[in-house]
Amino acid sequence: MPGLVASTRMPMIHAVGTSLVAVTAFGLTTALNYALSGLVEWLLAGAFIVGGVGGGLLGTSIARRLSGAGRLTSVFAGLIFTVAVYMLWKSASAL
Repeated sequence: MPGLVASTRMPMIHAVGTSLVAVTAFGLTTALNYALSGLVEWLLAGAFIVGGVGGGLLGTSIARRLSGAGRLTSVFAGLIFTVAVYMLWKSASAL
């Protein structure tokens, strides 16, 4: 997206939308190709779709509640920090 913003001077929000359209187009094309080739486990795909829709709805609801006073940013930063610590711990234990 930074390249898209720099090359076209479009606002970041439009670059995000444009990027999502491109990713969706590539994803749907690939998914359709796999489905037509018979390489899709439909029960598993259905579980992922239901989980994704449910998680998206729940996440949207939680994000709306946390968006005031910078709480959402704090929660996101805490999550990133937690994942970083976990990855460092796993890397150290693998040695």
